[in-house]
Amino acid sequence: MIGAVSVFAVLNAAIKWQVARYPVSEVVFIRCLFALIPCLVVVGLSGGLKLVRTRRLGWHVSRSTLQFISMNCAFLAYGMMPLADAVAIGFASPIILTALSVPLLGEKVGVYRWSAVVLGFVGVLIMVKPSGDMLQSGAVFALANALFGAMLSIGIRRLSATEASATLVFYNATTTFAISAMTLPFFTWVPPAWEDVAMIGGIGVSSGIAQFWWTQAFRFCPAAILAPFSYMSMIWAVLLGFVVWGDVPTPSLIVGAVIVAACGLFIAYRETRRRGAARQPPKPAS
Repeated sequence: MIGAVSVFAVLNAAIKWQVARYPVSEVVFIRCLFALIPCLVVVGLSGGLKLVRTRRLGWHVSRSTLQFISMNCAFLAYGMMPLADAVAIGFASPIILTALSVPLLGEKVGVYRWSAVVLGFVGVLIMVKPSGDMLQSGAVFALANALFGAMLSIGIRRLSATEASATLVFYNATTTFAISAMTLPFFTWVPPAWEDVAMIGGIGVSSGIAQFWWTQAFRFCPAAILAPFSYMSMIWAVLLGFVVWGDVPTPSLIVGAVIVAACGLFIAYRETRRRGAARQPPKPAS
């Protein structure tokens, strides 16, 4: 998880650099193209094409389509606002996940976690400062990325019960590449410099590797334990944003990010306690 978060943090900065020079659709396509390389390597090392067989193809395609939409929203947000702002708003994803787990997963959420959800959304409002220029600022795309990220987590939770990590990575990589290729005719292609192709290609290869690490982390460790590590990305975003672009986080961003992160960690803590209590055997009758 630490490796995945660190790699994604550096890649986010590289993506922000590239979407300032090329259309988002073009960056997404090249990224998805090169992401096929580690995908095929993982599949080959994990058992070959037999992993491609699945009875849940519809689930894989739906989950990968959400991944493609989330990716585009994230890239748009990175290109329109400071990196730390986009990453901090993305922290709303676990909070949204908790709210969505009731209608989509049938889970019961107690008063403590609902309180954390409400307070977390207050933190989001402090960060995004809703106004008529949310679209121009990129905040709406960052929020959309958080929403689709939460839905992706639900999809992964359902699929990982029966599907291998390599299978998840394969369908994610191939589906997002296919969708990105189909969207190209609708956008203007800007011939990229070779060094930019190399950078975006490196983003794709590294993303594929980090995505596998991320999937493996959730397979071997409860999400509640992994949650604190994901907030390392904020430290990376602030450092990279300041060093590369000279961005300094605003007080409202810091306050909102702290509230959202605290609520996310509290939800993770309550989830750990709830699952621990559910696993305990009933006390014998006296």
